[in-house]
Amino acid sequence: MKPRILAIIGSTKQNSSNRKIVEELEKLLLPYSSFSYFEGLTSLPYFSPEQAFEDTPEKVVSFRNEIEQADLIIICTPEYIFSIPGVLKNALEWCVATSVFYQKPAALITASASGEKGQEELHLIIKTLGAEFTEDSTLLIQGVKGKFNADGELIDPETKDALKKLSQTLLNLL
Repeated sequence: MKPRILAIIGSTKQNSSNRKIVEELEKLLLPYSSFSYFEGLTSLPYFSPEQAFEDTPEKVVSFRNEIEQADLIIICTPEYIFSIPGVLKNALEWCVATSVFYQKPAALITASASGEKGQEELHLIIKTLGAEFTEDSTLLIQGVKGKFNADGELIDPETKDALKKLSQTLLNLL
């Protein structure tokens, strides 16, 4: 059975640059793994500590189950006001009191105009959740919109090379 990879996209835009980046990575990983996307970030309720273990909303239980069943998690997010998007932070907060991320291999990609602060925050949150990542399983893509042509095709050779290198790192983790 092929290892399962779950991708979580932090952008809420339908055709975001972040989604396109992960789709490029998916092409490199798909022959060796099964690949799925968590599509429900915006449908998760606001985090409520009182519901972390009792009366947990079904959408949250489903989200946690998807993470738990995955062999590797890819998170790709833009930076919003020097942070990660609120919908992504909310989703991750639902996992804080659980062990679904504990020792789970993770790839962390921040693809934005700048992205440095968002990447720092994402690293801190995922480290707190107990997932395993290294410098080789993280990627900062600055000026991401300029990496694609008008047809949405990745045209930047450096980004293509970085994704190939990241895919090799991830295959070694599976």
